[in-house]
Amino acid sequence: MSSFGSIAPFLIFYVGAALVAVTAGHVRSAIMLLTPVVGALNLYAMAADFNATFALFDYSLIVVRVDKLSTLFGYLFHLAAFLGIIFSLHLNDRMQQVTALLYAGSALGAVYAGDLLTLFLSWEMLAITSFFLVLARRTERAFSAGMRYLIIQVLSGVLLLAGTVVIGYTTGSFAFDKMTLEGLGPTLIFIAFGIKCAFPALHNWLTDAYPESTPSGTVFLSAFSTKVAVYAFARGFPGTELLVYIGATMAMFPIFFAVIENDLRRVLSYSLINQVGFMVCGIGIGTSLAINGAVSHAFSHVLYKSLLFMSMGAVLYRTGKMNGSDLGGLYKSMPWTTVFCIVGAASISAFPLFSGFVSKSMVMYAAIKEGHPFVWLALLFASAGVFHHAGIKIPYFAFFAHDSGIRCKEAPLNMLIAMGLTAALCIFIGSYPWWLYSMLPYPVDYAPYTWAHVLTQCQLLFFSALAFVWLQLRGLYPPELPSTNIDVEWTYRKMLPAFVTAVRRVVRQVTDRIRREGGQIISTASNRIEALASQTGILGSTWAISTTAMWILILLTGYIFIFYI
Repeated sequence: MSSFGSIAPFLIFYVGAALVAVTAGHVRSAIMLLTPVVGALNLYAMAADFNATFALFDYSLIVVRVDKLSTLFGYLFHLAAFLGIIFSLHLNDRMQQVTALLYAGSALGAVYAGDLLTLFLSWEMLAITSFFLVLARRTERAFSAGMRYLIIQVLSGVLLLAGTVVIGYTTGSFAFDKMTLEGLGPTLIFIAFGIKCAFPALHNWLTDAYPESTPSGTVFLSAFSTKVAVYAFARGFPGTELLVYIGATMAMFPIFFAVIENDLRRVLSYSLINQVGFMVCGIGIGTSLAINGAVSHAFSHVLYKSLLFMSMGAVLYRTGKMNGSDLGGLYKSMPWTTVFCIVGAASISAFPLFSGFVSKSMVMYAAIKEGHPFVWLALLFASAGVFHHAGIKIPYFAFFAHDSGIRCKEAPLNMLIAMGLTAALCIFIGSYPWWLYSMLPYPVDYAPYTWAHVLTQCQLLFFSALAFVWLQLRGLYPPELPSTNIDVEWTYRKMLPAFVTAVRRVVRQVTDRIRREGGQIISTASNRIEALASQTGILGSTWAISTTAMWILILLTGYIFIFYI
């Protein structure tokens, strides 16, 4: 693997991270920018059917497997890393910069893994490196959120490893190919993928940790972890019907939290889950059109979600605030950031000529075509909802609404360049989707720009905007107020520690009672031994000691059972 075009994609990023760790200043910045460029050239030179294998005992591991699916995600992750690096060039934080390259490299390692063991190694590296991106903000809230994040991500890795071992034992192979949701091994792997994909009730690691990361860290976080899980489902479980209903639920439930959330980066985190729901639903439908829609929407989503997180990151960088109740009127100070945010909002809302329009509709069309009318209605509702909370709420409360009186500088030049490039790509893909369609896994027989589709989408957007205006004028739209929203995470952040404390208290009371009563019994037994010894001699003493030992053994057994069980 020494010639160019046959180097494992993750290896280039790992080498780049090592070089960044020992350099500084402009040299470090140049290495960071060159890493994804060199990686993309290496990827371009790779043969379409390139495989790199590694022998481990009696198993042959496929460290690198190239096909159309992995290649599309490979280019996407190189592009996301390049844009994220430009956005973070103002930093002089070695930990963030090294970790970001390792994180992107781990994502590439996962999408090119041809076996489950290689996938597991990249899976765990994703967890560890992203954990340090959360910690990089260096606040108490970031540390607490990062620890919770790491525990859940490691749990996902443990489940993946357990499923891999079961499959290896039962089949004699660790190949990462299509699986059916039957048996223990595939079920464990399905749950592991679901955790990283932010399934309902397993999603709070995302909304808990992403808003606590740095402005640059959140841009990287939004691009990789959940998309690796989407890729893993597309590779391992296409056509699994359960994913249709999980995806539809993911698309709907975050809307209600996003509408009432005050922290705008947390709004975007809920919105991220909403958009991943469309991808999961498409993978569950499993037809070539649906898979193409899911994969193309992943591509579009990484761009416009990164753009939205960039714009909010620029606001946080300049103002130090992120609550909608504290912002407003920033279009006067940050006009370019405002424009780029609006482009991201239009893209996620699927306006015609923007990227979301040409990808999201493929999933919805596949749903109705394959006989899922209620799923289609759920996705339609989710589309209207995302326009409310991400298309309108984010730019409105950050840059318009009331004037907060904050006057600050425009975002740094490198941030503006990154946002400008990302915005241009959102418009390019939306205006010329056939460039993206040509890279999809299956031939595309779908035309997004039909009169019926354009008119339907414009009607949906118009009435959604009308509803927002009406709710605002009537005072019915949830106001932006400092608040804490109760989500599933509170079951393990508050209820679980309280439950453990209660159990400890009960165990302590029981063990104290055992000690007290056990001491009394032993004291009484000792007195009886002395009395019997004086009356019956050696034989009586032996019998008394044996009886006392039996009681002590019973007490110790009960103590151990209660204390440890």
